[in-house]
Amino acid sequence: MNTEDTYLRAKDCEALTGIPEATWRWWAHVGQGPASFKLSARRRVWRKSVVLAWIEERERLTSTQAAA
Repeated sequence: MNTEDTYLRAKDCEALTGIPEATWRWWAHVGQGPASFKLSARRRVWRKSVVLAWIEERERLTSTQAAA
C-alpha cells in the first residue's frame, strides 16, 4: 500500500484540507464529497487517494469556471 492509499478518518481529512471534521461526517451522511465507507460499525474512512483526486477535481472545476 502506498501513502496515497492510506485510510483517513474525518479528523485526518480536516488536517489535510482545513474542512471541519463535522463537515466530512455530514457529507458522508448525505452522500456528498469524496466517497467514504465504513471500515467497522463505528469507523468511517476515506481513502487518501480518493480525497486527493476529489481535491484536484474541485480545483479543475473552479479553475475552469473562473476562466469562463
